[in-house]
Amino acid sequence: MWTQISVFLIILAAMAAYGGLHSWLASLQAKALARRNLGSAADRLYRLAYNFVAVISLLPVLVIPAMLPDQPLYVIPFHGRCSACWFRAGSAGVAGRSAPNRPVVIHRIGAAAGSSRAPDARIGGRGLYQWVRHPLYTAGLVFIWLTPVMTWNVLALNIGLSLYLFIGALFEERKLLREFGQEYQNYQKCTPMFFPGLLRRDSGCRR
Repeated sequence: MWTQISVFLIILAAMAAYGGLHSWLASLQAKALARRNLGSAADRLYRLAYNFVAVISLLPVLVIPAMLPDQPLYVIPFHGRCSACWFRAGSAGVAGRSAPNRPVVIHRIGAAAGSSRAPDARIGGRGLYQWVRHPLYTAGLVFIWLTPVMTWNVLALNIGLSLYLFIGALFEERKLLREFGQEYQNYQKCTPMFFPGLLRRDSGCRR
């Protein structure tokens, strides 16, 4: 017989397995393995295959909470439910606007006319990225936690998804630090990870 605790742990384990698979597929080791087996075609196909596997492998994780026994925690009243739906719709729009972009915007500053100096790369926030470093993940957190009906299974799924987004952001930032070094560190100091206003900006930070 299922207990709510066992169901809760099963959902968290499913999310952990998904996160592990997704993180490995995003790793440099997985990309190097694809290049060894597919050659130059790997660079063209890897992103498409990665997104396809990420979506397909997430579907069973989303089905598990619906199939296992569940108990309600709370239901947002109708007037609050309307507000929650508006916020979720807004977060979906933010996610759609942020998804095509990298988590950091790189400005290319061209050299002066007649100069032999190559264009210089500068990192800085533009648009949503001037407020948070990961607006796509911020939108995802808002969307999952403003669900009108909260149950134990949904709570477990939301906790797993939140941890997945947080850990994914940490891995992403490690890659960006290796690529951009001190410039990205400066961006981190001036721009919060998920929620605006959580960092005290010093005089060296500019919008």
